[in-house]
This record gives sequence, structure tokens and C-alpha cells, in this order.
Amino acid sequence: MTRRAAERAGRDAEAAATAYFLARGWSVLAVRRRTPVGEIDLVIRRPGLVACVEVKWRRQARRLGEAIDERRLMRVAAAAEAVAAEYLQPGDDLSIDVLLLSPDTVPQHLANVWQP
Repeated sequence: MTRRAAERAGRDAEAAATAYFLARGWSVLAVRRRTPVGEIDLVIRRPGLVACVEVKWRRQARRLGEAIDERRLMRVAAAAEAVAAEYLQPGDDLSIDVLLLSPDTVPQHLANVWQP
């Protein structure tokens, strides 16, 4: 896949993830939130919880297991820590989540996948 095609696939996946979370009652606070230490694909909220979500899309569902690793989760966690004060309200919890997407499969939302 070319860099341009990969960029388009990433944006399409983020749009699908946004729709997925909105349909489930989440508010979307930010898309592609850049920080000095990394990027957060989505920052979402529901009462009492802010989640920083890494969105992964693969053409083949069987490759979704390869989509996320400790290094990526550490980057998302560092980015989340860098911007947490902007999004958290008193009493809120912060979660690092992953949403796995692939054609013809149900999205897989993996909640609270990283514990510092």
C-alpha cells in the first residue's frame, strides 16, 4: 500500500471509529490529537470516563492481532498523559482503548488495554 493510500485508509478508519462511538453514546472530543510525544487517534468521553483510542484497520481480519503492540500503546499512553488535564474533569477516569476494524467484521472495542 502506498503512503497516500495508507493515509486515506487511516482517515477512513478514524471516520468509521467516530461513527461507531457516537452511535454508542460517546462524545468525540478530538480526532488525531497531536502532542509532542505522539498522536491520539480519538479522544472520547462518556460520563465519568475519558478514553484515548488507538484505531487500527486491517484489510484482513486475521491480521488484526498484529495491529497493536506494546510500543504503540506506550506512545498513546504518553500522549494521553500529556493532554489529560485538557480533557479530564474532577472524578473522571482515563482509559487507553483500541478499536480494531476490518471489512465485513464487527468492530472490536478493547477497553482499558494499558495500565501504566
